[in-house]
Amino acid sequence: MDAAWPAADREETGGWLLRAASGVTQRANSVWPRKPGAGAHAQLAALRAARLWYRARRLPLIFQVFDHPRYAPLNAVLDAEGFTRQSETLVLVRDGVAPAARADRGVEISTEPSGEWLRLWWSVDGRGDDAALEVASGILTDCPSVYALVRDDDGNPAAVGRLALPVAEPGSPRWGGLYCMATRPDARRRGYGTRVLNALLGEGTRLGLAGYWLLVTAANTGAQELYDRAGFEEAGRYLYRQERPKRHLTGC
Repeated sequence: MDAAWPAADREETGGWLLRAASGVTQRANSVWPRKPGAGAHAQLAALRAARLWYRARRLPLIFQVFDHPRYAPLNAVLDAEGFTRQSETLVLVRDGVAPAARADRGVEISTEPSGEWLRLWWSVDGRGDDAALEVASGILTDCPSVYALVRDDDGNPAAVGRLALPVAEPGSPRWGGLYCMATRPDARRRGYGTRVLNALLGEGTRLGLAGYWLLVTAANTGAQELYDRAGFEEAGRYLYRQERPKRHLTGC
């Protein structure tokens, strides 16, 4: 997941991965406590170092914390320090067997996001100006990916999606991550999102992927219904914990 959404500015210290990307998206501007640790004293020391790292970049200090018992000591420290809890997100997975469906020639597939693809995605999920979009584009294209776009009857982009293809470790099965699933608000409930999803799953089958993951906010029940029909099941959850919120970052 980290490789599929890489932050350009990153540093690992004491088992914590510090990530920054000019404030564009929470995931790329948060601490991933890869090894949360159990000692409160060590965690407080690491917390002080993380504060300084993000302060130097004029960014709020945010943690991406998974719902797992080993994160309980860290959560206790963050609770005591007054960190918020926000943007609860489900991690859904499924195997690499794509649904039996004919190829949809109406879905445009590419290995780079076109201007139309980027504008539609950003209009639905984005936060910020053209400079922020440029940063977001750099995050997307820093990982090999497949991009899908479907148009409405008038020829306008209606829905888009991305299949991230991070390089697997030698001897490990290769998985793909589904990201940036976005449908134009006035084009929803017409099957465009399903067509994009099926096309990306089909590309994954062609590439021989062993499985897929995707991330969806707990509040987005409509998207969860789509993914449930496609065979995805919950494998975990995480949320963001932020100190002194100063500006809104997108939850993608």
